[in-house]
Amino acid sequence: MENCMTRYALITGASSGIGLALAEALARRGRSLILVARQRDQLETIALELTQRFGVEVLFRACDLSEPLRLSGFLLELEEGERQIDLLVNCAGLGTCGPFLAQDWGTEQDLIEVNILALTRLCHTLGNLMAIHGGGQILNVASVAAFHPAPWMSTYYASKAYVLHFSEGLREELKKTGIKVSVLCPGLTRTAFFRTAQLAVEKLAHSRLMMSPEEVALYAVRALDKNRAVIIPGWRNRWLARAPRLMPRWMMRKLAGVTTKAYCPR
Repeated sequence: MENCMTRYALITGASSGIGLALAEALARRGRSLILVARQRDQLETIALELTQRFGVEVLFRACDLSEPLRLSGFLLELEEGERQIDLLVNCAGLGTCGPFLAQDWGTEQDLIEVNILALTRLCHTLGNLMAIHGGGQILNVASVAAFHPAPWMSTYYASKAYVLHFSEGLREELKKTGIKVSVLCPGLTRTAFFRTAQLAVEKLAHSRLMMSPEEVALYAVRALDKNRAVIIPGWRNRWLARAPRLMPRWMMRKLAGVTTKAYCPR
């Protein structure tokens, strides 16, 4: 009977950007979905649209992952529920830009709660549930930012480095449980992230590195089929990920700082 159960892909940050594009790409393949984000109205509209377009079941849950108590309640629902989740996509993320000491601490804390703590807790809870059912797949979304530090966005870059290293370590740990772990490291992607992080969008709009969320999502789902460990869409982004190995770290920090500061408003 268990093999006949509907299995779901749970996607955080599913109301826009790469998360939404991944939801659409998976729905197109016939996957049933559970969408998670803060904006209930947007999720409801997206769920209805995906159901109508692709004929799949799409559930949604409004949850602010920066609030540990709300996340705890959501995780308890998942543990006590009967729906089997065999794919977790941790796509929710926050960014800040500017001098670290000038940042509002509450905003920095929210970034850490979402980018690191919520992602890790979701992996822990759903990883245990997947192990009980004999396997599953986890896709954590990091960034090419994970491969080097960058002044003026120090917390964001560090959080993505955590996601990369955590995911790679977890991949080895969970192999014998049947759980496959991959990490997606996109570069510049045309999303609302730049506005929320207060980056100068107009300076980035015509960058050759810029990809659409749909391009990133298509590349990601194809790489998931192949069980790739580290997924980097676009040859330019793959080059950027390798570049830090070719120069001294002091030079890498300097170059990253100059580049990042140019896009920060302060």
